Amino acid sequence: MAYPQLCLRRGEDAQVRAGAAWIFDNQIDWADDVCTDGCVADVLDSRMRFVARGFFNSRSKIALRVLTREESETIDRDFFKRRLEAAWRFRQTLGFSDSCRVVFGESDGLPGLTVDKFGGYLSLQTVCLGLETWKQTIVELLAELFSPRGIYERNDLAVREKEGLPQKTGVLYGEVPEEIEILEHDARMLVSIPNGQKTGHFLDQQENRGRIKPYCRDQAVLDLCCCTGGFSIHAALYGAQSVEAVDVSQTALDKVRRNAALNSVADKITTTCENVFDLARAYADAGKKYGLVICDPPAFAKSKHALEGAYRGYKELNLRCMQMLSPGGFLVSCSCSQFMTPELFLKMLREAAADAGREARLLECLMQSRDHPASLSAGQSLYLKGYILQIE
Repeated sequence: MAYPQLCLRRGEDAQVRAGAAWIFDNQIDWADDVCTDGCVADVLDSRMRFVARGFFNSRSKIALRVLTREESETIDRDFFKRRLEAAWRFRQTLGFSDSCRVVFGESDGLPGLTVDKFGGYLSLQTVCLGLETWKQTIVELLAELFSPRGIYERNDLAVREKEGLPQKTGVLYGEVPEEIEILEHDARMLVSIPNGQKTGHFLDQQENRGRIKPYCRDQAVLDLCCCTGGFSIHAALYGAQSVEAVDVSQTALDKVRRNAALNSVADKITTTCENVFDLARAYADAGKKYGLVICDPPAFAKSKHALEGAYRGYKELNLRCMQMLSPGGFLVSCSCSQFMTPELFLKMLREAAADAGREARLLECLMQSRDHPASLSAGQSLYLKGYILQIE
């Protein structure tokens, strides 16, 4: 099958051949007149040799998202079936079953597609114009592969507008209730696919929530930016003496209390609705102490331009967290800002410890759960990082 063609500027093919998943508009020399937005197009180098094949969109700065580097591979229903089946086999090999990310975009060779599994339900996002034209096919394939009770699209993402796509949500297959219950390690968690954060629940921290177990027993725990209580519930189940869950959203805290009751740990968990910066400053100044502080704020740096201010924000918040820890206490600190690299985040923690006058020991390095594999050729796919420190 012949596809429309576009040609890269001289020298721009090296990164693509090395595995780059995105081709930007300023890397393209010319495109065929038959290259329409959303079509599958072939990428050629300056010597007219095949480089890759992918979704084209002239309206986006990401002008092409690579689907394959095999010239003989046709982009058809079987292509998407193979990719979806391979993605699910990989998660099963890792031991995931009840709830996990089934498809993580470029890392699974399906750029712009996210599929999360919550028990018997699937939550789907598409942020690529070309992929949108295949959405119905993908829904049919997911229904064949999983036999789910329902599939819901959470396409309420501003980034879709950069692709010329509207924001929308709704049931694509079967039925999806307002709320379901999933199992995460030993914790039962209530999830709202239609109205929860992102696709319904932060699955990227799933494995990290299990990793806090050694640091919880008999501790007074402070969980900052707790959302619906993933870390809080696990800390209580893992033997914490008490847990204070803090978030700026009262709706999220209502879910924390319901999750606590569901897991029979309501007597251990209190909730506080407050801005975490204000609370951390006030608590540190008041001399409050904890044995474990968990700090998992939303992304402070959503662009490179915001990185300097974000760095200061992370440092201030983590400095206060360190001040609140009893000698020998533990800090679990995370960032989901793509532009705050693991190295930069660790540098910030070193400076925060120095300014707090505390000695910090690195115990564990964290990243997103393994069902969110980061492609080494797609730097944006490694977005979540964290460290577990002991503070003397």
